Amino acid sequence: MSFPWIYAALAFGFSFFSVAIAVNGNNLAMPPAAPAVVGICALTGMFLLWRDISSKLKGDQRTWGSLLGQYAAVKAVGLLGRRQRRKLDLDTVKVKEAQEETLLKRLRKNADTCYGRQYNFSSIKDSEAFRALHPITTYEHYRELIQRIAAGEQKVIIAERPLILAMTSGTSGPSAMLLSTKATNAEFFLQGVAVCLDVMREAFPETDSLQRTAKLFYTPTFRQSEAGIPIGPNSSTPASSRHMLNLYTTPAPAFEVPSEKDTLYLHLLFALKDPTVGTLESNFASTVFYAFAALQERWQELVEDVHSGTISSSLSLEPKVRTSLEALMKADPQRAAQLQSHFQGGFSGIAKRLWPHLHLVLAVDSGSNQIYGEMLRDHYCKGVPFYSPFYAATEGLIGVNLWPQESKRRYLLCPRSMFCEFLPESSLEEETPRTLLMEQVKQGESYELVITNASGLYRYRMGDVVKVVGFYNQCPMVEFQYRRGQMLSLRGEKVSEALFLGALKKAVAQWPGAQLVDYSCAESGILGDSMGGSDPHYQVFVELKGVRNLTEEQRHKLDVCLQQDSAVYRSFRIKGSIGPMRVQLVADGAFRELRKRMMEHSLTSPNTFKMQRVLRRKEFVDFLLGKTVS
Repeated sequence: MSFPWIYAALAFGFSFFSVAIAVNGNNLAMPPAAPAVVGICALTGMFLLWRDISSKLKGDQRTWGSLLGQYAAVKAVGLLGRRQRRKLDLDTVKVKEAQEETLLKRLRKNADTCYGRQYNFSSIKDSEAFRALHPITTYEHYRELIQRIAAGEQKVIIAERPLILAMTSGTSGPSAMLLSTKATNAEFFLQGVAVCLDVMREAFPETDSLQRTAKLFYTPTFRQSEAGIPIGPNSSTPASSRHMLNLYTTPAPAFEVPSEKDTLYLHLLFALKDPTVGTLESNFASTVFYAFAALQERWQELVEDVHSGTISSSLSLEPKVRTSLEALMKADPQRAAQLQSHFQGGFSGIAKRLWPHLHLVLAVDSGSNQIYGEMLRDHYCKGVPFYSPFYAATEGLIGVNLWPQESKRRYLLCPRSMFCEFLPESSLEEETPRTLLMEQVKQGESYELVITNASGLYRYRMGDVVKVVGFYNQCPMVEFQYRRGQMLSLRGEKVSEALFLGALKKAVAQWPGAQLVDYSCAESGILGDSMGGSDPHYQVFVELKGVRNLTEEQRHKLDVCLQQDSAVYRSFRIKGSIGPMRVQLVADGAFRELRKRMMEHSLTSPNTFKMQRVLRRKEFVDFLLGKTVS
């Protein structure tokens, strides 16, 4: 494969040398030795470029044109990442100054909007004046304003027209419609993507290769507002990544398939065809987990397609799309035999056997995705490192993970992405709580984030509670704790997602043979009269591998574990104010079906979906009750 590049380099060098001689022959002013020097330099440069590309591990069946394109992109983003990392380091030394500049930049830009004039942004000179003039807000403060923008009104909250009206995932309540702007996207790329790619290549040098990535993402469904503004999820999509699709195993025509199930099959098929895949990537670890679950169910069908060079007739594909995809297929009995052997050997550690050069799983595995990351590391992806790069939301980039090899996911807050304030956890229920700034928070304390972003949210309560676990220079490092709307609280006990999951994991460890697949909870009040007047309690739904039934003793073990971890919950149980937990074992695949129902209800996409750990809608609880097997 290297010979064509040698010939290309030689041809380029000699042609450049010839042109230089011709130019010199036309009596242009050039020193006699210059053409030779230029030609030799060009030839040397091309040779060094060829040698660097040839030394890197490459993807299967790549053209040299696509390799050169990837090489150039990697080098360019690498340079940008190092530059942005240096800027981030400088900002962490002067956090207060960086935050003030970020806030005033936002206010100046939007001072001439209806909202900016209402709150007199042009008169605000510092963060103290801003906090005195502007109230702390929630989504209701913006609902009518965003509806005006959707209808076509200009300069309501922000000076520019939004790129999209971004729907939140609805994890802790109804989906909200927020604004997404060019500035939001630029910040995410420069302060998030570029920095994290630099961190990734430093921590995992094997990823500095020319292998392809198996990226699991889907084309979301957008609708239009009255003014023609797209409404949908604000996340990486095939359309927004169209210039990078040649870096991924899945070909472009696959993203024209509307069905998530069929697109996932195509993701798996084209990834399996390439034994040199270097990275598995998705927004969330849950997407990767469900992909392996589908692989375990459909591997025989996939192997047959690799063997015959066709695409299964079970997929509902438009004839044009099927023709385009099958043109990229080629019968490969040898690879099919390898795959069959790997699958017949079981699915523990299957990722590394399918792709021996797999270096990394790149996906967020903190918060509600922690459970999926753990299951992947323990089963499908044994021996493969994970990197959870961002702490982000529809509102924008919040933090970056500079410590990818640490098991505890902590994120450095980005001082120039958002202006951040912090509500102490003890004051969350106060009517007029006082916020702290980045330089005022304390290590070991938990706070709700209050943000002012680039797309029209001012002193906005996100609902995310984080714990400050340290400082990088002057900048806080945080661990995500819970969403306020995802907290169990029958009597004010406030059991967070992290607290409950810790107790559940301890209980499952005491259930012989059991492996936790997924779970959700509900407060009994949501079921109304169907509970027959019993004491308030938690209704817990678990999906497990390895067991088909739970004894009463095993169910009680979860209640005991939570009492051990939460003194407040224990006191209410002792007094009888909260009744014993009811634990229901649901059928295999129940949570995959629930996921589909939730996405249909919230209009979110597979790219942004996060499982609700506390169910607030009765129909979701009834669905899981209908799936109960024990």
